Amino acid sequence: METMKKLIDKLAQTRALSREEFKSLLLSSSDNALRAYAAKRAGEKAVKRFGKGIYIRGLIEISNICKNDCYYCGLRRSNTKCRRYRLTEEEILDCCRQGHGLGFRTFVLQGGEDGGFSDESLCALVKEIKKRYPDCAVTLSVGERERDVYQQFFDAGADRYLLRHETADDEHYSKLHPANLSLEKRKQCLYDLKEIGFQVGTGFLVGSPYQTIDNLCSDLLFIQEFRPQMIGIGPFIPHQDTPFKNEPAGSLVLTLFLLSLLRLGHPNSLIPATTAVGTLCEDGREQAILAGANVVMPNLSPSLHRKDYMLYDNKLSDGAEGAEAKDVLEARLDKIGFHIVTDRGDFKAIEIE
Repeated sequence: METMKKLIDKLAQTRALSREEFKSLLLSSSDNALRAYAAKRAGEKAVKRFGKGIYIRGLIEISNICKNDCYYCGLRRSNTKCRRYRLTEEEILDCCRQGHGLGFRTFVLQGGEDGGFSDESLCALVKEIKKRYPDCAVTLSVGERERDVYQQFFDAGADRYLLRHETADDEHYSKLHPANLSLEKRKQCLYDLKEIGFQVGTGFLVGSPYQTIDNLCSDLLFIQEFRPQMIGIGPFIPHQDTPFKNEPAGSLVLTLFLLSLLRLGHPNSLIPATTAVGTLCEDGREQAILAGANVVMPNLSPSLHRKDYMLYDNKLSDGAEGAEAKDVLEARLDKIGFHIVTDRGDFKAIEIE
């Protein structure tokens, strides 16, 4: 136990560990005292860097149409039971109007890889949002694109881009995705985005089918090398209309431990308490914040379509998850000693102990 604590301390101090060191920690993750120690150190690190403020992002799920057929995703092309939709520009701008009135200063436009949104239309949409709300940041999460398209998005005014790598192991990647998708392409997109100047977010699924401890070590090492400005991880949760419908959900306990390790290694990064942790456990979001998370992303999407953006079974979309219930979220955060911060919350790398 003391040896593992020293590894936690080393990660907090140097922000890096070897594969063998990460593996030792993950193999010891069943130790309650070790997890508590990691969460304590990570929570302290987050508070020292960000105070008790939790940044909020207004999530707008612009389309659930996707050309891809990823085996774990409820929006996969082959799911004929999914009720498809695509928001109009007017609907998206109305979501931004409501969100701005509620105090949101970052809008996250997320969708499947939907060819119905041309590159030009997305650029025009970003420009219009920035024109109407110049005090706001725009984050895009619309999948893999060519480098020149990412450059167009950036030139239009997009500030951030979210693109989870899902798993950093080639063999594992091939077990989660059809043959036309590759980890090499995914990583190239991430490096393109970073070189262009986006604040970039990546991350992975915890407990996805066929995942091993070595796979998780590869994820931690890739993120350690890439140094993203945002890191999003969440437990795998099966969807009833996918090939993985009978697979068990990922572990919330392991997810929280990994979140703490990521906070210790990346003290400046913006790390969300994802919807998935709240789906697995009623106070999962609060547990994630206490373990080092500092962002939440309430849903600004039209209520009519929130249930249609079902990446996995029982995905939360109302209650404290809904942007209109910001006061409910505020009350829940207050119970654990935190509060909402409504500014843009841009990534700033500063030196902290």
